[in-house]
Amino acid sequence: MQSKRPDVPACLILDVELPGLSGLDLQTELMKSGVEMPIIFLTGHGDIPISVRAMKAGAVEFLTKPFHQQPLFDGVAEALSRDRELREHRSETLDLRTRLGTLTPREREVFALVVTGLLNMHVAGELGTTELTIKAHRGRVMRKMAAGSLADLVRMAQKLKISA
Repeated sequence: MQSKRPDVPACLILDVELPGLSGLDLQTELMKSGVEMPIIFLTGHGDIPISVRAMKAGAVEFLTKPFHQQPLFDGVAEALSRDRELREHRSETLDLRTRLGTLTPREREVFALVVTGLLNMHVAGELGTTELTIKAHRGRVMRKMAAGSLADLVRMAQKLKISA
């Protein structure tokens, strides 16, 4: 049974040498299961290939024992900062997806075309309708997406990876 992780920045400090599953294997398993948490590795048995593997897989830091406290403290600060940014990005994306879910299929079409820079009359031509209808759809898209400007809407489309 998997428990829900509290919604606070966190990091994992792992030794490369763990009983059973190695720290690197645990890092791989966490990634496979969708657990995104910054990892700092500590080891008394590190070598270059192991450190490269850990860092390529996203480790924040790889420290060999004995180590000084400051690099560990700096690594933890960096890991918490990364996790905080990741959480903010996920929250923002979830919020945008929720707003996107309120759009009708036609409003989604209008959204995708408007953010490419097409004028209302060109969007109307593309969709086989009138410019007045497109203006109404565009207004609803702006309101439902809580976009203050076309530039806001374009940024939202980029974050949602929406294209025409």
